[in-house]
Amino acid sequence: MLPLAITAYSVVCAAGFGRRALFDALQERRGSLTPNDFTAQPLPTWIGRVADLEAPAWDLPAALAPWACRNNRLAWAGLNTDGFKAAVAAARDRYGPRRVALVMGTSTAAIDATEAFYRHLDDPAATPANLRQQELHTPHSLGHFVQRAVGLEGPCFTIATACSSSAKVFCQAERLMRLGLCDAVVVGGVDTLCNSVLYGFASLELLSAQICRPFAVDRRGLNIGEAAGFALLERTGSDPGSELRLLGYGETSDAYHMSAPHPEGLGARLAIEQALARGGCRAEQIQYINLHGTATPKNDAVEARVVADMFPASTRASSTKGWTGHTLGAAGCLEAIISWLSLQTGLIPGTLNTQQLDAQCGPQIQLENSAAEVRLALSNSFGFGGSNCVLLFGRAAA
Repeated sequence: MLPLAITAYSVVCAAGFGRRALFDALQERRGSLTPNDFTAQPLPTWIGRVADLEAPAWDLPAALAPWACRNNRLAWAGLNTDGFKAAVAAARDRYGPRRVALVMGTSTAAIDATEAFYRHLDDPAATPANLRQQELHTPHSLGHFVQRAVGLEGPCFTIATACSSSAKVFCQAERLMRLGLCDAVVVGGVDTLCNSVLYGFASLELLSAQICRPFAVDRRGLNIGEAAGFALLERTGSDPGSELRLLGYGETSDAYHMSAPHPEGLGARLAIEQALARGGCRAEQIQYINLHGTATPKNDAVEARVVADMFPASTRASSTKGWTGHTLGAAGCLEAIISWLSLQTGLIPGTLNTQQLDAQCGPQIQLENSAAEVRLALSNSFGFGGSNCVLLFGRAAA
């Protein structure tokens, strides 16, 4: 494992634009979920919608207009928040555009544009020009777009492993750097609301008509959100001012069921063990775990048992999806960023909206916010098909 420095990062989600907006929402326990108003016939659920994403401020410049869709628009907002685009430009100048790689995670890519294209099949002449661009309708649409938007020429990948997509980007980045294929990596995750996602999760009976309550005894399912998160990874020592580190990761595949987790959480346990081993850490050294915690019955029960079995009572753990909703392919990066905020500020978020924890939960899972020094943190991401990823982050002093 090659420890990597996190030298810049940005975030846009339902809590707002930028790290400060997200931190304030967490600290003030101010949720961002609202009744669903997405699409002409909204499903009865709650969503984590990014407000003002349709504002002219986030229109793509003319050179990128052929890539116009909601997902790329959100990516553009993320790139232009928290000074991230300028940080990437500096890295590009420092190393050269061919020595900066790009690894994006998404589960939907630009499928909202594909949905729009199909609505014009009866009148092809009325189809907007950008919807005729073939590259827009591929799973790699996000990678193509971001690479052009920031002017990079190095290796470019898009990872689509459902809800672990933008957690796995960190693992890929470490391997690229360790093999000497690049000197820096831009990683990120972007997923937006769309019909395919909302109706797809509804068909699986996983959407909750009420606001989501992770790990609650009366949980009923998840709420979908949207987000864009980006980070710049470099070798430690490249930026002496950066204190955040990627220290370890674990990746496993249950291959147990298309949508349900392994009943004993086997893949989750192995991924946690791998992340700790790569970082040379023990479970009792972890101060905070950002849980996957989707508020679905099976996922939360399995994850709660794994955490109760593997970590001491002193470890603090929570799901933050009550603030943002489940942002699917962007969740790994978004929740990594929440872990970094905890490392930097000592704020340990609780579990919003939940009143009474399920009996499966151990003392690790907390409802209320707390404050403590956080030196090491884990972030769990468990996707459909048993695609698991656990990330270990720490401060340089650790």
